[in-house]
Amino acid sequence: MNNPNLNRPQALGAIRNFVVAFAALLLCVQSASAATWKGLEPFVSNRADVERVLGVPVQDHMAANGTLHFNVSGGMVTVFFVTPKFIAAKKLSPALEGTVLQIVLQHTSATDTPESMNLVKNKDFDRQSKEQVAFFLNAKEGLGYTFVKDRLMTTRYSYSSEQLARIQRGK
Repeated sequence: MNNPNLNRPQALGAIRNFVVAFAALLLCVQSASAATWKGLEPFVSNRADVERVLGVPVQDHMAANGTLHFNVSGGMVTVFFVTPKFIAAKKLSPALEGTVLQIVLQHTSATDTPESMNLVKNKDFDRQSKEQVAFFLNAKEGLGYTFVKDRLMTTRYSYSSEQLARIQRGK
């Protein structure tokens, strides 16, 4: 059936809106599943896991600061690994050295805003703002977003506060 009240540009706009809404829903579902990204999990995944998922790093700074950098569609990913210094500071098991600590996605052309991601009214996220920079953090899930001039610049996948406490207790 053809709807005489809906022309081709309107139909394409409706499809685009549906795709955007679906993508936003997927992002929300992903954030509800803790701080994993593409199957990479803090304190569990190691360098081999990261390279299996992301390929060969474009920059390897493991010896200097425990990071690997990867180019991905839409930006760059920096993976931080657990270092001996972090283990000493947090009193963790030495067995965790070399596991993923945090994954930071640097978005080059994201159009997401705090409002479009439903962060402004989401009580699970604490907001910190200074001038044109806003940071939303859900410490319970280990998820953070940085916005500059209301545009998404970084997404951070890290350990949750509960996960760190459990690991510090040795469980």
